[in-house]
Amino acid sequence: MGAMIRVVVAKPGLDGHDRGAKVVARALRDAGHEVIYTGLRRTASQIVETVRDEDASFLGLSSLSGAHSHLFPKVCEELRKLGLNDVIVFGGGIIPKTDRQALFSCGIKAIFGPGTSTAEILSFIEIASEKDGIGVGESSDWYWQGV
Repeated sequence: MGAMIRVVVAKPGLDGHDRGAKVVARALRDAGHEVIYTGLRRTASQIVETVRDEDASFLGLSSLSGAHSHLFPKVCEELRKLGLNDVIVFGGGIIPKTDRQALFSCGIKAIFGPGTSTAEILSFIEIASEKDGIGVGESSDWYWQGV
């Protein structure tokens, strides 16, 4: 593993199911990364303020409620408004394949569905952290396509 990376893991909106987010947070921490879990039912502004205050390089968003198409782009927009263009955003949860391209277009760099191994998420973090210019507000169209 490379250097320790600071990652915020967040649950936007009213979704109250956080087991997956906690599993991802624990796996990232066990791999040596610093993880800040925001807890449940956070607004886009609260999440972005945490990313800013914690100087995080990555933001993981989790949604099981079906509101990902509204909430994830809102968080990406708020990150850009605050000039946090270099933050790399990834998402997880119940996200249909038909919704993914729109999320990639708004700045999400990876989407992990049910059954994704923590090893794959860790691979994404490692590979993405070595790339330049792939943050939410940068012009790269790169996104994770699996291992």
